[in-house]
Amino acid sequence: MNADFYNTIKEPSTAEFKDRGSKFIAFAYPINSIDDFKNYRAQLKKEHPKANHHCFAYRLGTDGNNFRVSDNGEPSGSAGRPILGQIDSRELTNILIVVVRYFGGTLLGVPGLINAYKTSAALALEQSVIIQKPVLISYRLQFDYMLMNEIIKSIKQYGCEIFKQELQLFCLMEIGIPKNKHAAMLNILNDIKGLELSKIG
Repeated sequence: MNADFYNTIKEPSTAEFKDRGSKFIAFAYPINSIDDFKNYRAQLKKEHPKANHHCFAYRLGTDGNNFRVSDNGEPSGSAGRPILGQIDSRELTNILIVVVRYFGGTLLGVPGLINAYKTSAALALEQSVIIQKPVLISYRLQFDYMLMNEIIKSIKQYGCEIFKQELQLFCLMEIGIPKNKHAAMLNILNDIKGLELSKIG
């Protein structure tokens, strides 16, 4: 995988898989933080309060260390890991897949569950458009409002993303600089008089 870019999905998608009366509904979401994951999971629990299980896997970042799986009451290793396997087989990150299960009365056994969670996650990913996004390095900018035009111009020129902004007489901005344009953008920002720049994380 190119260290300057990563693959994720463009927008949420959903798919359904049935086996012996049990219904598995998979929801795939692009996420940027653990907060995004918590919000989507809470939303699905509200939308599907009668479901027997809400199993999930997510992966964040490009170092391979930030991921989590949950079997949510299913036999250990039968749900979260197969879902993560589908994410990893497509080399995706910044993605969450939740599979909501409604039990149909027939036990599927561990092999049956692995197949059901794996298949429903794969079907949701088949519905998704996979996109490549630049790896971003986050910075906090603090500056006088007079510098706004110059800073916004550089942000647009170098394809940076604005995560947060508070614009008053004294402005605060949190941005992500694409890794492949990092050095060039830093040179520009360091030349702006009166701009305080600090790396986040």
